[in-house]
Amino acid sequence: QVQLVESGGGLVQAGGSLRLSCAASGRTFSGSATAWFRQAPGNEREFVATISGSGCLRYYADSVKGRFTISRDNAKNSVYLQMNNLKPEDTAMYYCAADRAVFLPPGRGQTPTSYEYWGQGTQVTISS
Repeated sequence: QVQLVESGGGLVQAGGSLRLSCAASGRTFSGSATAWFRQAPGNEREFVATISGSGCLRYYADSVKGRFTISRDNAKNSVYLQMNNLKPEDTAMYYCAADRAVFLPPGRGQTPTSYEYWGQGTQVTISS
């Protein structure tokens, strides 16, 4: 079992930055593929980025590529999402998700049902 707790959300102006954190506890986290998803009111949960258990492999949604960076520190059992040049359309609840697999390749990694463990989310609001 893995428990995930997100933090770092808030209200910022367009063009600003935020860094989200996902702290994990429970079974060994370093071997777990971990991702960030987001969900705005009335929308489906949307893939943002994912990273392999080692941190060597990662990929992003086209909408955030070049602006967001996913990283992890397995010594701290944490995964991060650095978000730069934020836009109003980035406004959403951001969720951390993890799976027993070491890496989820494209096609699986973007699908919410591929992940077994989920956090409660942290709200990100971008004002124009």
